[in-house]
Amino acid sequence: MEFLAGFSLVQIAVAIAATLGAAFIRGLTGFGFGILLVPILALALTPVEAVLAINIMAGLLAFTEIRMILREAEKSALVIGALVVVGTPIGLLLLDATPQAIARLLIALIALSAFFAVLMPKRGPEQPGIGVTSGVGISAGLLTGFAAMPGPPVVPYYVGRDIPRVTAKASMIGIFGIAALAGVGSGAAIGVLETRIILLGLALFPLVLLGNWIGSLAFGKVSDRLWRTCVGVVLAAAAIAALVKLL
Repeated sequence: MEFLAGFSLVQIAVAIAATLGAAFIRGLTGFGFGILLVPILALALTPVEAVLAINIMAGLLAFTEIRMILREAEKSALVIGALVVVGTPIGLLLLDATPQAIARLLIALIALSAFFAVLMPKRGPEQPGIGVTSGVGISAGLLTGFAAMPGPPVVPYYVGRDIPRVTAKASMIGIFGIAALAGVGSGAAIGVLETRIILLGLALFPLVLLGNWIGSLAFGKVSDRLWRTCVGVVLAAAAIAALVKLL
């Protein structure tokens, strides 16, 4: 545990509590891990450290659910996932070049945008055209690199349509897994992925598994309206807390 010498006790405590809570929401809904965790973790770590640590955890978690993803995900997830890989390095380069205070503010605003996205009324089950799908993929990639948050464009794409909840969840999990791996690979490629960040992500991962498992037990046992409202409230609280801390 020598790598923890690089972090204060407050940073470690914040990371543990925030990771467990965000993982629970992710298990319940299929999304929200990065959206919830980045604004909080970025207050204890640098934005780059927070984004990379979360991408490590999210990528490992997706591997544990690969069978469900392959069985239930919509084919559009492959297109969006491929475009995420293209956009992620650009987003991470932008994050690395942005002053930390500004980056934290932008990350909080991105989280707040997700709150409004999940409250939008549902559309029909039809899959959007290639233009909309491509836009979702590129923007999700940029947000993956900059904030470990592919959710704001991806969540409305699936949750906003009248499709089975398991299909939406599997599609989002698959995309977020690809996004996480792209984020980690981009961090290594541009030289900002430190060993201590890898070790921190690995150390927190058991908490991710625990929180995700508890949340998964509740998946399907609450009404669609209730879980959408619950996630919206949590997203808003996380974003507002981050904004208050910054401003």
